[in-house]
Amino acid sequence: MFDHTYNNPVISGFHPDPSVCRAGDDYYLVCSSFEYFPGLPLFHTRDLVHWEQIGNVLDRPEQLPLPLPGSKASGGLYAPTIRHHDGLFWVVNTNVDGGGNFVVRAERPEGPWSDPVWIGIEGIDPDLAWEEDGTCWCAFSGPAGGINLARIDPVEGTVLEGPFPTWSGSGLKYPEAPHLLRVGDWWYLLIAEGGTERGHAVSVARARSPRGPWEGAPGNPLLSHSGTGRAIQNTGHADLVQAPDGGWWMVLLGVRPRGFTPDVHVLGRETFLTPVEWDEDGWPVVAPVPERHPAPGGAWHPVPAPPARDDFDGTALAPHWISPFTRPEDSWSLTERPGSLVLHAAGPTLDTPGYTFVGRRQQHHDCRVTTLLDPGTGRGGLCVRLDEAHHYEVEAGDGEVRVVARIGPLSQTVARRHAPPGPLTLGVTVRTSDLVPASPLLTGGHTTGPDTLAFWLGDPAAPGAHPLAELDGRYLSTEVAGGFTGRVIGMYATEGSVAFEWFEYVPTQGG
Repeated sequence: MFDHTYNNPVISGFHPDPSVCRAGDDYYLVCSSFEYFPGLPLFHTRDLVHWEQIGNVLDRPEQLPLPLPGSKASGGLYAPTIRHHDGLFWVVNTNVDGGGNFVVRAERPEGPWSDPVWIGIEGIDPDLAWEEDGTCWCAFSGPAGGINLARIDPVEGTVLEGPFPTWSGSGLKYPEAPHLLRVGDWWYLLIAEGGTERGHAVSVARARSPRGPWEGAPGNPLLSHSGTGRAIQNTGHADLVQAPDGGWWMVLLGVRPRGFTPDVHVLGRETFLTPVEWDEDGWPVVAPVPERHPAPGGAWHPVPAPPARDDFDGTALAPHWISPFTRPEDSWSLTERPGSLVLHAAGPTLDTPGYTFVGRRQQHHDCRVTTLLDPGTGRGGLCVRLDEAHHYEVEAGDGEVRVVARIGPLSQTVARRHAPPGPLTLGVTVRTSDLVPASPLLTGGHTTGPDTLAFWLGDPAAPGAHPLAELDGRYLSTEVAGGFTGRVIGMYATEGSVAFEWFEYVPTQGG
């Protein structure tokens, strides 16, 4: 039955809160994206293992209001649900900074997706499920805590009945992320509880009708890595899908923490895949999430890896390029200087929302990022971003290259070097070996990890590159900074206009 194996995560980097649906032999998956535009990355696969990003659900500014001032890091778009029903694709989601809960739909998953239809319910993590007669139910995490259910018209956004409380877990904190699905004669309510940190868990209940009464599984939580030494932690926020061969699979979020205690994660919450069995009493059973496992049976559909280098010679940005909060049309151009991405500064600092930044998720623990840029009379460079209070950057401008570290309330230039006028190459390397010592007086020279970020004038992989600074990566981790996202590495301009001729992202050693 099993001819291949796969490695977890199946979608690496900051891709949390996965939701999946199947249409024929094709699977589609969406993730939360929080403050980034475009929003809700959308993936396709035919084997549940090889996922390819085919777009973003919300790729027009009018679909994704994130007003400034007001919107915040780890705000914006929380957990989505994607479903295929009656020939259409549906996504329901919450914009916590710009309107609340909404539904969008499309005839094709590649889009175009409709403008949001706002739903008059308060809460987060909405779900959609239909009965055979067309009745549509929306389960969600209510504002007072607990899982609520409402009968809605998803076309008009009208609440037809409810909301009313349903089953809210086994007693752990923060019951959320409900998914309602029918299997045989039972309706199952899959939820997350325990919080999205180390205590995260998946639990399940069932009823003969969405109206209840609900009974929790006797073995709840269904899945948790809490208190274990497993390399994958924070497992939870799951969704289920049935394969054409009748087998069941679960997608869920998890993290891969590293470093000395308390270990931290830097890539964000990622998407994992694990098999589901059913016991003789009709309850789903899930083993601990494996790092490597036999793949689903059936066809094997590898997809080509995205090119390491983007030469910006197309007519549009690839779907993996994202920007915090907004990307005004006048802040970037692919035609102003053909073969380059030109960024126009919209704000003078990366410390306050409203600046010009185009980046991609860091998806490997070890990687090298390089760009060739012409700062002209402007200022800009490469930034490793977690939020406005936690970022490192190497930038060119005013005849020099400098490295700046922002850690909470502290900002310091840690290196400077003269740079001649004209185009130059800047680089960032991230490594998990040969780490920078943390604080020798406190740790005896031992490293705390999880990684070291090095900044370069020149290509780090080529002779003649000049190392500028090395910084401890733990300050750009979720456990230090807080929030729900992961690192994003990208290009920016904070003064004038800066032209980027290419951008290259290469995984290195273990990845």
